[in-house]
Amino acid sequence: MRTTLEKLLESRDWLMADGATGTNLFNMGLESGDAPEMWNVEKPEKIRALYDGAINAGSDIFLTNSFGGNASRLALHDAQKRVHELNRAAAAIARKAADACDRPVVVAGSMGPTGEIMAPHGPLTVEAAADMFEEQARGLMDGGADVLWVETISAPDEFTAASIGIGRVGAPWCGTMSFDTAGRTMMGVTAADMVRLVAGLPHRPLAFGANCGVGASDLLRTVIGFDAAGPDLPIIAKGNAGIPKFMDGHIHYDGTPELMGEYAVMARNCGATIIGGCCGTTPQHLRAMRAALGSAGPKGATPTLDEIAARLGGYSSASDGNDGAPAESGRPRRRRRS
Repeated sequence: MRTTLEKLLESRDWLMADGATGTNLFNMGLESGDAPEMWNVEKPEKIRALYDGAINAGSDIFLTNSFGGNASRLALHDAQKRVHELNRAAAAIARKAADACDRPVVVAGSMGPTGEIMAPHGPLTVEAAADMFEEQARGLMDGGADVLWVETISAPDEFTAASIGIGRVGAPWCGTMSFDTAGRTMMGVTAADMVRLVAGLPHRPLAFGANCGVGASDLLRTVIGFDAAGPDLPIIAKGNAGIPKFMDGHIHYDGTPELMGEYAVMARNCGATIIGGCCGTTPQHLRAMRAALGSAGPKGATPTLDEIAARLGGYSSASDGNDGAPAESGRPRRRRRS
């Protein structure tokens, strides 16, 4: 059976994902250092409000409150034996929220990195990581997730481990990496590297792309890199709402709703099909993004890097990560269809 996400992708040429989880939970009272996943059982009404905020702002896809829900991350809070419980609760609340909506909405079970360094540089093997992802995946699917959503990964071996673990469950999934180090992930993966990685996975995702990172401009430069490599899967863009700044004892993101609306339209023009926000993105930003996408008309030409910088702000590095050379933009690119 085709998933709700696959059906939407067949009928629409863009879909809107959600925004931040942590930023919005902090606005609801979550304290720094606390595990957000505990709120799935301790404060389910606030998690439902988080989900409803994304749905009511127009998101077609929203992520569960389970980013740090693997055994390694939960061990920091002595909750490593509660993986299935906390993930199932996150997805069950989301399932109720989605089912209460009068339009199709996709529940995506969020799965973040383990927080450990992969072998041979660190202690975590691909097999052990796959076991962690499998355990989390089972909890999310048992709770009612439509698809799984691996995000903010830096190491190719960890992305592969997620594919293996999810493949054991037989669940559909999407995956994004974070390109936050001069156009590469922290472990050196470029946009072109990721396209090749995804093509060779044992259990391929329904869509792939980038999330978080530095700012919206950098993320769109990465999306252009994906599109230039000619992938046969839809591209995901989930950029931060501007740049984080420390003000009055708190982290604030300087991206306005208007800026995120421009980012959303430019993300589509760069080649993204699934467009959302990451850190700092609130329902107010999402409403502006939905309105901008809805009124933009047909997909436009790929913007140049200068056009992106002029409208969204400058880049954090001169390079897009491809052998130290800036990406070319503004020329036609051919993309294979699946």
